[in-house]
Amino acid sequence: MPADPAGWAGPPGLRAAGFSVREGRESWERTDDGKEKGQAANRTRDKNRTLHKKGSQAVSHRYLPLTDADRQAMLEAIGVPDVEALFADIPDPVRLKRPLDLEPALTEPELVRELGRLAAKNRTTDALVSFLGAGAYEHTIPAVVDHVLRRSEFYTAYTPYQPELSQGNLQAIFEFQTMVASLTGMEVANASLYDGPTALAEAVLLSLRETRRKRVVLSEALHPHARSVVETVVRDLEGVAVDVAPAPGGATDAGALRALAADAAAVVVQTPNFFGVVEPLGAHRQAVAGSGAMWIVSANPLALGLLRPPGDFGADLVVGDMQPLGIPLSFGGPYAGYLAARMKDVRKLPGRIVGETVDAAGRRGYVLTLQTREQHIRREKATSNITTNQALMALAAAVAMSAFGPRGLRALAEQNVHKTQYALQAIEARTPFRRAYPAPVFNEFVLELGRPADEAVAALLEQGFLAGYPLGSLGEDYRTKLLVAVTEVRTKAEIDAFVEALGRWGR
Repeated sequence: MPADPAGWAGPPGLRAAGFSVREGRESWERTDDGKEKGQAANRTRDKNRTLHKKGSQAVSHRYLPLTDADRQAMLEAIGVPDVEALFADIPDPVRLKRPLDLEPALTEPELVRELGRLAAKNRTTDALVSFLGAGAYEHTIPAVVDHVLRRSEFYTAYTPYQPELSQGNLQAIFEFQTMVASLTGMEVANASLYDGPTALAEAVLLSLRETRRKRVVLSEALHPHARSVVETVVRDLEGVAVDVAPAPGGATDAGALRALAADAAAVVVQTPNFFGVVEPLGAHRQAVAGSGAMWIVSANPLALGLLRPPGDFGADLVVGDMQPLGIPLSFGGPYAGYLAARMKDVRKLPGRIVGETVDAAGRRGYVLTLQTREQHIRREKATSNITTNQALMALAAAVAMSAFGPRGLRALAEQNVHKTQYALQAIEARTPFRRAYPAPVFNEFVLELGRPADEAVAALLEQGFLAGYPLGSLGEDYRTKLLVAVTEVRTKAEIDAFVEALGRWGR
């Protein structure tokens, strides 16, 4: 306990003020029968679990239940003289010979204040007007989402194993699968995956197994994090190579896709892509057709409320991140990935699939229909070692989709388009900056600033704006480019203020 400089809290100060003060003690006193004084008779404890800290062999910590006697019994059971002997195999040169250099202990109120002080250093969208996207977006989340998620029976990420006890969870996952399949124009979807990049990596692995080919083609306009995850996953697979199709003008070159697809296992494009450009899926389908490669499309689910789904263009697999639908930014996660496919590939999908059935009385029910992980079937037949689906985040997305409905989702997507177009037109009319790519975009676009984009971000941060994502990390050619996101949550006044601030910096 930190010292009180005024001396008021200690007994001398209290006595001087006229208080009658009891003597201090380190633990609750106990009666001979093991009951705490002042407590109800039924609050009994094992005498061996006494909380006295001194003068007893049975000493325990307030938050650690084992007494010294418990520890000694455990050591005797495994045949070692003391705890130190458990670590004898650790080489002496790497063992720390001194206590850890820790700050003095804090009381609980002090700790809460300190954590609050540290948390206050974060700059969040509660205090800043955000035009930052790059894969994680600030969107409208219906209040009903949090209300449902906080129900104790849903509050888990794990897939239920006992259908007779988990009908609510299983039905929620089934509804999620159904809505994802409908949104993507596909026939079946799994119970969710960790996030969008993980879903893409699993889709690529599926294509490698299915085609028995050794090459993967990724669009240059694919999100760099997704590309990095795919490259990491295939790095140690024998003979597997990754090629990148260029994206001049912000959209993937269909001619390059055609040339690279010939002996590829998978061809991957993203729409809207990392630059916000809506890819011409019809041209890409024609480029890949007849090559034998599986065509994988990574898609923003909110955009699919308005745009024709990849399934309509003949995509073999559709993947993405559900974050835009009902999942908050949360400093980067947790999110939920989705993976949708054709029914012919249902047994090849990773993770789990919930199906609808009837019980012995003919009542509708839900069960885990397919679980193609290595713990459930022969290892050589397993398609994945995914253990945990993101059931809680998938539920958030399902509740949001249900709350919006198809018409609401379309209206939400249209707002994103209209506000993005308004911001683009305002920037080009009132600032010296222009869009880098003239192609159609959805809720995100790239500006060419002619100066380092990170300077703009730093300057506008001081004025209360998260101005966007500077693309310099992609290479020297992108140093002066800024990726700006405009979603339905931004008001006209906020967009106008942002444009004005950007214009002042530009002049």
